[in-house]
Amino acid sequence: MEKRNDLDFDEFEKILKENVVQIERNIAHIKSELDSLCNNDDINDVEDLSSLGSISKKDNTILHQQENELKETIHALAKIRNGTFGICEKSADPIPVERLRVNPIARCKVIIED
Repeated sequence: MEKRNDLDFDEFEKILKENVVQIERNIAHIKSELDSLCNNDDINDVEDLSSLGSISKKDNTILHQQENELKETIHALAKIRNGTFGICEKSADPIPVERLRVNPIARCKVIIED
């Protein structure tokens, strides 16, 4: 697998690092919301409890998604450092630049089967 010479790795590294900062902010905000829900003394009835449970479930789902996105972003940054960024993990073919611009954490190129 040869390092790609058609990509501006500095540009993608900057984008990915900015994404890490934003995702970490999102995670901190969600965790703060979940903590405030757990410490909410204004629960007066079963409906309040049910509503809080629903909100908590949604926040936990979003938290899990954000943690996965953070992991994928860190993986993409590691690929920049080791020279494999932009190379499909399944086929070892280049991932189109357009795909990387839309989704810089892409691990594979899109394969359309007839």
